[in-house]
Amino acid sequence: MLSRFLFIILRLLVYSVIISLVWVITLKYVPVWFTPYMISTKLEAMASDGDAKLYKDWEPYEHISKELALAVVASEDQNFPTHWGFDFDEIYNAMTAEKKRVRGASTISQQVAKNVFLWHGRSYVRKALEAYFTVLIELIWGKERILEVYLNVAEMGRLTFGAEAASQRYYKKAAKGLTRAEAARIAAVLPNPIRLSIKNPSAYVNKRTQQIVRQMRYLGGQKYIAELK
Repeated sequence: MLSRFLFIILRLLVYSVIISLVWVITLKYVPVWFTPYMISTKLEAMASDGDAKLYKDWEPYEHISKELALAVVASEDQNFPTHWGFDFDEIYNAMTAEKKRVRGASTISQQVAKNVFLWHGRSYVRKALEAYFTVLIELIWGKERILEVYLNVAEMGRLTFGAEAASQRYYKKAAKGLTRAEAARIAAVLPNPIRLSIKNPSAYVNKRTQQIVRQMRYLGGQKYIAELK
């Protein structure tokens, strides 16, 4: 009886791995039109009887300003071009930081794994699955595809997902035409795109925008991400 139970569990694990591999391989080539978080955000908006329209518009990497690509790397994950999905230095810093200075340590790859394949929340199961999908997309997608997906699915305002939707909604232009300052302001609100505003930036957002612009210059400009594969 026990051996049969273990055999069933093993088969389920094998099927789960196969399905996840097919899923990841498919999304290497197919635009990610929806994510679980987009759906949950829309349902929450509908439940609150508010405006539930989602603003989203997939654009390939070559149609998005490289200033924005650089800005999100500069603000969210400066080691993105070189790490393998996890920034262990940042993880250590986050674990050893004082409670009053709690900081995140998720890389862009981890954020993409969470947003595209999983639900939001805190649990060991979700974190384990996040690590699993992070490894898969690093191995199968590569850096440029990961960044492309991030720029298309990241929340950049209320019910606003992706660079093109944010650019059209807040700057009235295509994402390909974003300037460095405009790109940095979008990156500045990423930690909390509901409370922080691109359209009506607070003093904090303006200060953070300038910090990101300086980091973009420090990294050497667009050439820092020019060799992503």
